[in-house]
Amino acid sequence: MAKIERKYLAHYINAAEPGAEAAVYERLGKDLEEYSVELSAQVDKKKNILGETSVNISSYEKSASVEPYYAEKDTALFTRLQAIIDGGLVQDDLKSDVVEVKLWDAAEGATSYPAIKEEAYIEVTSYGGDTTGYQIPFTVHYTGVKVKGTFDVTTKVFAAEE
Repeated sequence: MAKIERKYLAHYINAAEPGAEAAVYERLGKDLEEYSVELSAQVDKKKNILGETSVNISSYEKSASVEPYYAEKDTALFTRLQAIIDGGLVQDDLKSDVVEVKLWDAAEGATSYPAIKEEAYIEVTSYGGDTTGYQIPFTVHYTGVKVKGTFDVTTKVFAAEE
């Protein structure tokens, strides 16, 4: 069985302003050597008087770091991140969603792939950078509110399962 190359797990972030009628998805990955979703499980361990240990995993607090992110003028994601910086935005003004697309799992020639859309918040962690360019690294905090469906990589439209 062949290993799945990393490029076949795609992550698209909605760069539209909160409350916008239509989503504007941009694929994460340019300039990134790594994008890993950290699960940070809530783990409770208890040892009884028999010496046995029980383990209870009750939830996950998912997050992912996008670093570096080099600002590119006239992209929706840059506009959204710069608005967060300029406006000191907080709370629901940071709300977005991320679509995780399984590009390995569709018929040949298809443009729609199985996907999961999850609500998330964007936290800009810093801005500026060095001589390589204007950088705006950010962290994506997932909420756990998920919808299964398909994502068309040509039109960049998510369709929820019925």
